[in-house]
Amino acid sequence: MLNIVLFGPPGAGKGTQSEKLIEKYNLIHLSTGDILRGEIVAGTELGLKAKKLMDAGILVPDEVVIGMIDSKISSNSGANGFIFDGFPRTIAQADALDKLLEGKKSSISMMLALEVEKDELLRRILHRGENSGRSDDTNLDIINKRIDEYNNKTAPLKEYYSKQNKLHIIKGVGGIEAIFRKLCEAIDLN
Repeated sequence: MLNIVLFGPPGAGKGTQSEKLIEKYNLIHLSTGDILRGEIVAGTELGLKAKKLMDAGILVPDEVVIGMIDSKISSNSGANGFIFDGFPRTIAQADALDKLLEGKKSSISMMLALEVEKDELLRRILHRGENSGRSDDTNLDIINKRIDEYNNKTAPLKEYYSKQNKLHIIKGVGGIEAIFRKLCEAIDLN
């Protein structure tokens, strides 16, 4: 089973690249952002709570996210693998994911980390905000808070996966196809 953590700050291109990787490698996409937005659209209690937190640029609690991931993995038990987009975001989540997968006789195959400079991230997110309808993509204060959250809480995951010899750093600038080729090379060499 091919289980990939696609990693990078907001605006790094994870959504764009995950779509291409899913198609090529026949993976199930597990995007916590998409799962949460689905709950918001459905108007569930979880969705309303998540919207309030997301609009403030605050991460949704681990136990909620991990429960959603467990449910999605269990409901796709025959999958070729999963691509984790936006999860894990903390060492505690990575550890919980490792334990969850171990219980399902699987593991993370690799972390693909997209690296992009902050100025480029801001440009991309603001541009995305013009079309996405997401209020958190149009407010510079919230965008900066999300990037700071990533740098403070999520970036340490690179070391976590590096210690497991699963980290592959990919420069996330340039054309979409060129970045995709670099990601595929890292996967195919694994």
